[in-house]
Amino acid sequence: MLQHILLVAVGGALGSVCRHLVGIGSLKLFGPSFPVGTLAVNLVGSFAMGVFIELLARRFDGSADLRLLVATGVIGGFTTYSSFALDTAVLWERGEVFTAFIYVSLTLVAGIGALFAGLTLARHFG
Repeated sequence: MLQHILLVAVGGALGSVCRHLVGIGSLKLFGPSFPVGTLAVNLVGSFAMGVFIELLARRFDGSADLRLLVATGVIGGFTTYSSFALDTAVLWERGEVFTAFIYVSLTLVAGIGALFAGLTLARHFG
């Protein structure tokens, strides 16, 4: 259990630092008018998650430690959107298209709604 937590922590730290560096670089290159860094992180992270999960299943015998370090840690620390994309793909590939649609819809609508609820609450009491 502790080993798993350490693997996720080390990978997550690396992924978070990479996300931060992409954000800084994109602000310098493109300015603040469009969230290029976030878009890049989400697209690159989702692509990396797809490649890694497929390789993990086919070439690395599904090692739990490697999955925790790279998928949950590094890629998850880089972008949680990649996990959302993977969850959606798993539902879709299982043939649970309606469930995938509900998951995507709830994540987007409820997630944005939760953000606004948090903003409102903090503004009211802050």
